[in-house]
Amino acid sequence: MPETPSTKKKIMFVDDDHFLLDMYAVKFKNAGYDVNVSDNAESALKIMRGGYVPDALLVDMIMPGLDGIEFVSVVKKEHLADKAAVIMLTNQGLPDDIAKAKKLNVDSYIIKATTIPSDILRETEKVLNNKK
Repeated sequence: MPETPSTKKKIMFVDDDHFLLDMYAVKFKNAGYDVNVSDNAESALKIMRGGYVPDALLVDMIMPGLDGIEFVSVVKKEHLADKAAVIMLTNQGLPDDIAKAKKLNVDSYIIKATTIPSDILRETEKVLNNKK
């Protein structure tokens, strides 16, 4: 049975790189997802506090203002998306960075520079299927 708009999985990307946001949005929309993008953590929080609850959050770690780790901490503390899969989508690959994300119990950690959009889509789908 094809998914109706109300049953489409909602994906939110939070990244300050507009080129990547556009590219990921197209890739995920073409795969049948309802996509919301935000170029900073503050605007993403405003959207979520307004009632938007994504099935998956893909978050960059390094952004101006609130960084990805702080953003995920607030989302968890405020229970804005308790059932959402959280995927760090970043170029920060140092063990310390990965450890910070793991402390937040993120579901996956993807290094952008070494991963093509198709792989990001596959990993997101795998994580979503495991969250059921």
